[in-house]
Amino acid sequence: MSVLLESSSTSAAMRRNFWAGVWRVMKRKPSRLVGAVLMAGFAFMGVFGPMFYPDPLPRDPNMIIKPPSWEHWLGTDDQGRDVIALVVTGSRYVLLAALVTAVITVVVGTGIGLFSGFKRGRWDTVLMRLTDMKLTIPGLPLLLVLSTVWKFNSAVQMGSVLGLLSWGGVARAVRSQTLSLRERGFIEAARGLGLSTRHIVGKELLPSMAPYIAMNMLIAITAGVYAQVGLFFLGVLPYESNNWGQMLNTAVFRSGALTVPSALGYLLGPLLAILLLTLAIVLVVDAMDEIFNPRLREE
Repeated sequence: MSVLLESSSTSAAMRRNFWAGVWRVMKRKPSRLVGAVLMAGFAFMGVFGPMFYPDPLPRDPNMIIKPPSWEHWLGTDDQGRDVIALVVTGSRYVLLAALVTAVITVVVGTGIGLFSGFKRGRWDTVLMRLTDMKLTIPGLPLLLVLSTVWKFNSAVQMGSVLGLLSWGGVARAVRSQTLSLRERGFIEAARGLGLSTRHIVGKELLPSMAPYIAMNMLIAITAGVYAQVGLFFLGVLPYESNNWGQMLNTAVFRSGALTVPSALGYLLGPLLAILLLTLAIVLVVDAMDEIFNPRLREE
């Protein structure tokens, strides 16, 4: 019983020390705190933001493509709807699709990379050739072809397709990390004790690579946002849901935002959202790099 209590207290102390270290790293550069706050803000906006607006958004024929004002800080669109309201309500589709993209990218890529790097031999050869084939397939042309037969009616569908087309790089990177870690002493000791492959991969290798995988997931979110916004901006997907890419397409090609000053706010709204989301992810990844890198913490 005393052993269990001692183990529990040790684990609690380690968690306290970890979070204390996280707080020190975040305080060292205030910009990292800004990034964390922005990330939390986007998460809140994606989950709860649309609840603050009626569905559909009210349209005012007398307010079509108006410049920014006290009532509409970024102006209105070609249907008289507030641009900020469009950005907020359109965030759910974009962020959910990006999250699904990142989860599938990381899960598939990490699974293949771990298994391939740890097993080596025939499995490694087969999986890496499959990965190489995946990396040679041009993503954008394939998405353009798929969009002609699949309308991507939901964010989950969009994220699933993007994720299944994006795991190659993660698989290659995780395999390289696995090849390095499998020669370390603690892995050799685990194999010497006769522990199963599932235990070694799940309990020894995976926790060691968790920070690297988490950073890849954040980067995959950014890539997912860019990919789907680009597709909607090009006009190859239907306008069945409000999102930032559809806003950019409408602002440029229907509202003339590049030549009409009053429509500039309609273009800036989604661009600012994408810029701030990217900035938040970059700042959080920078903080994570120092949190999980002992040499950086000591500098």
